[in-house]
Amino acid sequence: MTISILGIDIGKNSCSVVGVDDKGAVTIRRTMRRQTLLDFVSKIPTCIIAMEACCGAHHLGRLFVSQGHEVRLMSPEYVRPYVKAQKNDDRDAEGIAEAASRPTMRFVDLKSEEQLDIQSLHRVRSRLVAERTTLINQMRAILLERGLIFAAGRCKFESAVDALLNEQTISLSGRVQRLVAELRDEWKMLDTKIAALNAEFLSLARDDLATRRLTDIPGIGVLNATALIAAIGNASSFDRARDLGAWLGLVPRQFTTGGKPRLLGITKRGNVYLRTLLVHGARAAMPTLSQSDTPLGQWLRGLLSRGMHRNVVIVALANKLARIAWAVLRKERPFDRAYGATTA
Repeated sequence: MTISILGIDIGKNSCSVVGVDDKGAVTIRRTMRRQTLLDFVSKIPTCIIAMEACCGAHHLGRLFVSQGHEVRLMSPEYVRPYVKAQKNDDRDAEGIAEAASRPTMRFVDLKSEEQLDIQSLHRVRSRLVAERTTLINQMRAILLERGLIFAAGRCKFESAVDALLNEQTISLSGRVQRLVAELRDEWKMLDTKIAALNAEFLSLARDDLATRRLTDIPGIGVLNATALIAAIGNASSFDRARDLGAWLGLVPRQFTTGGKPRLLGITKRGNVYLRTLLVHGARAAMPTLSQSDTPLGQWLRGLLSRGMHRNVVIVALANKLARIAWAVLRKERPFDRAYGATTA
């Protein structure tokens, strides 16, 4: 039995395994539990092990690499075209093995345990922020039903609610007053948890050289820098800065009409969370950058002078910041603010 590429479709309890030889012929088809899979892989000669980059793939990948195998992780959307009709776990594993043999296939770097830890912290923080937003919206609705309207913005609403609860003669019934007080306590608890995670990110940024280099880029704060490190590491999986922008969905779609290329909206593919952070960072940095006498500032003023919408310019700046981040990570050198737009 010769196995050149071993395709594994990962499941919660069992995994489908398909092995192919150098000619692409299937030599083995099995369904195994995780521990059985580990024992099986430890006994076969070293080969290429292909998996989709999904939950649990990086942990298994590190175990397989320690046994001498070459691990290739792929995005599920790139594997889908190689899955034949009548989709099932067995055919998924066969499609994974076939996709891994393609010379133009783009593979995902194997994440370290540190990267996964940072990624987990970001996901927990994102959930807590969403819970806080839901809670605030519910409080607004409850008070609006009682004729109480407050200014937009979390900080303004927070101050108004505290002032309302501290009033001696409050216009709310005792039942609603207790409910709003309980919701406010829950809000404070979420603020405490989010602040603790922010402090953890700040500590990570201080201890890691690559993260500190990223935070020197305008619009790339501690959250953006740690999220970039968790998602792309040293950016070695992207050959060009443009590839990173395309992966984040920040590159405009393009078509040709009348022999002239025309740009449409961005593709919005890839990592939604990371793209959101970059766009927010660009939005915060643009007022200062557009007034600066740097190549980046001149580039922004040129876009604005041509009548481009402010939001379009912000997305273009987010794409530029992603490309600069790629250059900083790949070349392992700090960002030069005077060099600006030419680093990417």
